[in-house]
Amino acid sequence: MKGIIGKKVGMTQVFDEKGKVTPVTVIQAGPCYVTQVRTPERDGYTAVQLGYDEVPTYQHKDSKGQEETRSRKISKGELGHLQKQSLPALRTLREFRVQTPDVKEGDKLTVDVFIKGDYVDVVGVSKGRGFAGAIKRHGFNRQPTTHGASDRTRAPGSSGPTTGQARVLKGTRRPGHMGTDRVTAQNLEVMVVDADRHIIAVKGTIPGAKDGLVIIKQSVKARQEGS
Repeated sequence: MKGIIGKKVGMTQVFDEKGKVTPVTVIQAGPCYVTQVRTPERDGYTAVQLGYDEVPTYQHKDSKGQEETRSRKISKGELGHLQKQSLPALRTLREFRVQTPDVKEGDKLTVDVFIKGDYVDVVGVSKGRGFAGAIKRHGFNRQPTTHGASDRTRAPGSSGPTTGQARVLKGTRRPGHMGTDRVTAQNLEVMVVDADRHIIAVKGTIPGAKDGLVIIKQSVKARQEGS
């Protein structure tokens, strides 16, 4: 299975043997644990659930005086789900759809599931921009600043007809909340794989801010050799 969860570190550049510079994004990925394998007989579909980002736990005595393990970062239900496989407390759980799972519950996955030259899709949450105007949000052009329109320079302009329907139609591009959307960057080439430091670097940019959670999986539109 080619899939792993990680956090965005930042951007840098790598040089090949000919001195060519390539901008890359560095991701701290894994180790991840297989927390559950979904089967068609039990769940109706096939998928592999991975857990990432171990969090601390502590011992707590319940009302009967018996000790139990708890964590302030995840719920008791999630912790019990992980303890079934004798796994540590993991903050993040994500599913990867696969046709034929080649892993079993309790397995540990690292960045070496990928090799240099692979093409991957990276899923992340884009940076939040807050409330943005129509120019920044949709790329509108500015209006003229002459003839008394100096305060209308960045205004969106008319939104709907004054006759006929005489209303603003749904879906009209207007100012509003921008960012914090789930975005997938497709067909990114893997440039560096460092299993010792749990680092993978992909060519180009990926969505999200630094330390943002990202999902790396095999490209669904993988490029052919020579393309």
